Amino acid sequence: MNGLLWFAQISLAGAFLYAGLSKILASRQQPNTHRVQTAGGHFAQSAAIGFLEVLGALAVVVPFDIWPPYILPRLAAAGLALLAIAASAYHARRQGPAALKMALFFIALLVIVGRWP
Repeated sequence: MNGLLWFAQISLAGAFLYAGLSKILASRQQPNTHRVQTAGGHFAQSAAIGFLEVLGALAVVVPFDIWPPYILPRLAAAGLALLAIAASAYHARRQGPAALKMALFFIALLVIVGRWP
């Protein structure tokens, strides 16, 4: 079971790392995207979502325990599950394909339930 959970965690991290990095890189090339005002300047909303996806992807595969056993991967998987649900709702409202986002949601649920003590 541990091998299956590590495979699920690495797959989840790979998918969200790819999606997050592509959003960050694409937001730098498109100057006419929606911008958010911050204390440090402007940045694209898609870059912020991409940054959250990259952080979640890295946190889901952290090999050591800072807190009690596997709490960081569970919290990261929960955050990625929320992102996947939001992305699937966004794509479903625009009549786009949402099946991949739902599959990532179920993989995140597998990680949350599998890493439960």
